[in-house]
Amino acid sequence: MPDTARVLFVPGAAAWGPYNALRAMAEVVRDRGRRPVFAMDGSFRGVAAAHGFDEEVYDAAPPPADPAAGGPATWAAWMRGNAVHFRGSTLEQLRTVVRPQWAELARAAEYAHPRLRAIIDEVRPDLIVVDNAGADPSVAASGIPWVRSVSANPLELAGPDLPPAFSGYPLDDRSGWDAFRAEYAALHTGLHAEFDAYCTAQGAPPLEPLRFSHDSPWLNLYTYPSALDYPRPAEFARRWHRLDTAVRTGERRFRVDDHLPGTGPVIYLSLGSLGSLDTRLLQHLVDVVARTGHRTIVSTGPCHDELTLRPNMYGEPFLPQPNVLPGCDLLITHGGSNTVSEGVSAGLPMIVLPLFRDQYDNAQRVADLGYGVRMDAYGFDPEVMVGTVEGLLADTGLRQRLAEVREGIRRAPGRATGGTLIADLAASVAGLR
Repeated sequence: MPDTARVLFVPGAAAWGPYNALRAMAEVVRDRGRRPVFAMDGSFRGVAAAHGFDEEVYDAAPPPADPAAGGPATWAAWMRGNAVHFRGSTLEQLRTVVRPQWAELARAAEYAHPRLRAIIDEVRPDLIVVDNAGADPSVAASGIPWVRSVSANPLELAGPDLPPAFSGYPLDDRSGWDAFRAEYAALHTGLHAEFDAYCTAQGAPPLEPLRFSHDSPWLNLYTYPSALDYPRPAEFARRWHRLDTAVRTGERRFRVDDHLPGTGPVIYLSLGSLGSLDTRLLQHLVDVVARTGHRTIVSTGPCHDELTLRPNMYGEPFLPQPNVLPGCDLLITHGGSNTVSEGVSAGLPMIVLPLFRDQYDNAQRVADLGYGVRMDAYGFDPEVMVGTVEGLLADTGLRQRLAEVREGIRRAPGRATGGTLIADLAASVAGLR
């Protein structure tokens, strides 16, 4: 059996969460003697290569007519333009945010398809691993064994006894479930039919009703801490392997005391790669958190020059988050699945301020299970925020519960489990050829 089985990793275009999750498992695959190759969207050109991986590049959208356009400025304008929609209910956001994003993902998949198909032909992988919200028809149509990885909230893997994805509804209150599902179906049935027709025309299998992605017949993984996960029937576990986390290694060392001398609690504030682009919101949070007087680490994002940090604060555009969180005592976050999982693995209570999509589901799950508090990103009361910070920091019982969760995750790191499953499958299919 060859030791050079090639594994092509395809993270979602222009999204850090899927890349970070796949990177964590690719590190294990590489350590097991396989050869990871990343197919990266052009806006992430060089990212995988900087982490020591072979890299192929494709574009998920036409290049801008103005070479100076694009990048953080374009995304910042998008965030600010959509902030009015983020203030709406999750039911309203189905029309204003979720459907437009699904339409964009479908267009991106169609635009990227020819180049991704060419990359698959050039790399000739033994196995393909994808982490995409929408299907890549070139993968399912390739005839090559492939793995589906889901780094988003697992409500995407729907069940009749679970709240609908993107709703942010609690598990123990079904009062709004049917209306939300009906509105989702009304808005997405036509779009789904068009995308399904495109996928099947490229040779991919049909999509399941109202789902924009395929499950793999080979191996399906999802990353979500068991402490947060939803109850599932036994047959679900036979089709899907859960990983508590997929935390990457190799980030630079980070010690809070090197940047913020002093004693007392440390807060980590991050709105993620997109949320940080709404610098007005992030600045407001910086100003409110400053009232606590606690040392604070801020992930300032690409538009960091528009922010003013307060005394007792330190920030960088891109922080080595897995190495920052263990030195903190509280996490204030937008609720991205990657950050929530890393926060749980570090044993941190959370304040979650969701903006869109599955961030609402993560926020509600944290609140339902008592691991933190969900708050309105644009409508929170500053005094309530300060009081919530102090209350969570003082809750020793919660800290003990989270410490037990953290130790359980450390005993069975998801990156090792997922990476080993992928490496073993790659070796197996390579040996069959």
